[in-house]
Amino acid sequence: MTYGTPAHKHFKDIHHTPEQHDIVFENTQARERTQLLMDIANQVNGMVIGTGDMSEMALGWATYNGDHMSMYAVNCGVPKTLIRHLVQFIAEKSNEESVKNILFDIIQTPISPELLPASKNDTIEQCTEDIVGPYELHDFFLFNMLRYGMSPSDILDSAEFAFAGVYDKGTIKKWLKTFIRRFFSQQYTRSCMPDSPKVGSIALSPRGDWRMPSDACATIWLNELEECD
Repeated sequence: MTYGTPAHKHFKDIHHTPEQHDIVFENTQARERTQLLMDIANQVNGMVIGTGDMSEMALGWATYNGDHMSMYAVNCGVPKTLIRHLVQFIAEKSNEESVKNILFDIIQTPISPELLPASKNDTIEQCTEDIVGPYELHDFFLFNMLRYGMSPSDILDSAEFAFAGVYDKGTIKKWLKTFIRRFFSQQYTRSCMPDSPKVGSIALSPRGDWRMPSDACATIWLNELEECD
């Protein structure tokens, strides 16, 4: 193995083989590219704008001190589903064919951090929604929890009604459990997130709307959900 890139040099420093595609392999790439961006920003008197969105911060789906960090986070008040709708809106309204093609290609590409090598036929191996669940469900859970203060059982009932014919109750309940576990366990990442604008009526910024201890426990919420038939 030739240690040529910053990530490969880092693997060598920590005695980690690049052929081992584990969490170290993934997070090293995110942290190395963030470090490069930060240093280049210093060189050109610029700033690193974060691209992480509200859904990712809710689920903790970002590399801590990697893409989790920036000098200003413009999308932290915008959920993933809204971003996709905005991209589609711009694509449909654009008069430039090249812009349309690029934006529609983005929409049709599976959501992925792309931290694992592509398969032999050049397809994305790491699809976020296969791992954490559909963002349309997570955004629904997040909105109703933050905006209306719904309990787990109320969220489940509302989601079952809203997504009738799309997801059955068992599937919704499965991903709601995932949402609750991840949301409660990831407050420490939100406690030190960069400043971000509030978009809409709710926000997760610890300097804005959301106050939550980092050691908050999800047990009560999960127990209530278990009691739902």
